[in-house]
Amino acid sequence: MPHPNDPALRCFIPVDASSDFPIQNLPYGVFSSKDGLAPRVGVAIGAYVLDLWELEQDCRLDVGELGIFAAPTLNAFMALGPKVWSRTRARISQLLRHDNPELRDNPALRERALVPMAEARLHLPIAVAGYTDFYSSKEHATNVGVMFRGKDHALQPNWLHMPIGYNGRASTVVASGTKVRRPRGQLKPPGAEVPSFGPCKRLDFELEMGVVVGQPSAMGEMLTETQAEDMIFGFVLLNDWSARDIQQWEYVPLGPFQAKAFATSISPWVVTREALQPFRVHGPQQDPTPLPYLRQLQPNNYDLQLEVELRAAQMQEPVRICRTNFKYMYWSSVQQLVHHASSGCAMNVGDLLGSGTISGPGKHERGSLLEISWNGTEPLELVGGVVRTFLEDGDSLSFHGWCQGEGYRVGFGEVEGTMLPAE
Repeated sequence: MPHPNDPALRCFIPVDASSDFPIQNLPYGVFSSKDGLAPRVGVAIGAYVLDLWELEQDCRLDVGELGIFAAPTLNAFMALGPKVWSRTRARISQLLRHDNPELRDNPALRERALVPMAEARLHLPIAVAGYTDFYSSKEHATNVGVMFRGKDHALQPNWLHMPIGYNGRASTVVASGTKVRRPRGQLKPPGAEVPSFGPCKRLDFELEMGVVVGQPSAMGEMLTETQAEDMIFGFVLLNDWSARDIQQWEYVPLGPFQAKAFATSISPWVVTREALQPFRVHGPQQDPTPLPYLRQLQPNNYDLQLEVELRAAQMQEPVRICRTNFKYMYWSSVQQLVHHASSGCAMNVGDLLGSGTISGPGKHERGSLLEISWNGTEPLELVGGVVRTFLEDGDSLSFHGWCQGEGYRVGFGEVEGTMLPAE
């Protein structure tokens, strides 16, 4: 049987070469449709959602436990482990192949199992057990450091020795399309003697990837590189909305808190680690060499193109304001997970790890408005006289990401969010 990543594979459903969801991808998500059934697990293929519950009911798909795909999250399926993940993806790929009549020539099953994407409502794909956000782009950390501490002290002494992170709020991780309300908080602008309380005035986005942890680790145990890799189920696009003025006042001495707790948006499709395998690359050279527990033998970064589009309320069409690549990350997702567990911290099925803002060396590769506008000193000119330093009410942000194969792309769809006024 051909491997599901084989570039020569073709689906019996026509899939355009520019689609994010060819047969080489098969990302998992949770959807509901007009038939009134509760949210359940599906796979994206071209312009359709393949209903895995229907395939299970028809005895075409068996993961060893009935009802796994009738669940409103992917957690139960992820808990079955990497061998089941791989076997299930291979079976789905086999069912969708152009030369396999099993589903292709069964019109009744096809009618039930293939739901047009336009008729599907997509939901948060996982029950988020815990959320941790990292700070792992050297370009981003350097840019921010230069702004606030000067060129000679841009990186803090610990930054080159370990992935820096903080524990965020799982309760406010939301699915793409969820509108986000402008947060309120304590503000203390330069020159003010005491803080005030009110709506954030310097609202920002952060272009990130999210790692979905599909296997647990025991409290008290460390992880090897191989163990950490095997625990990663897949990846999502992630927007870690940020209130820069609230953060500036609150972050000393313990780091972000309310400035990052109000919303984190993720894309509805989880692209599996296996689907991204052909696009693995080595990350930047790490100097100094990390401590032994953080050293990598494998290429754990991905050649994954990323774009950010902004549409102001008064604009008809969005404008691209950033294009960068996940391959630039100094600390890989595997290193982040290894470090997270290194103290003995237990990891759970459904944990979400944010990569941290992804910026590249070019000015057009900056993954936040803080960097794009250089803390408001270099306003971003859009179209029709629209100018931005930070986000305004009614602004909509959308992220897209994909890996480019030979004649196909493995993509993530989008993560979108629109800013509402503070209450």
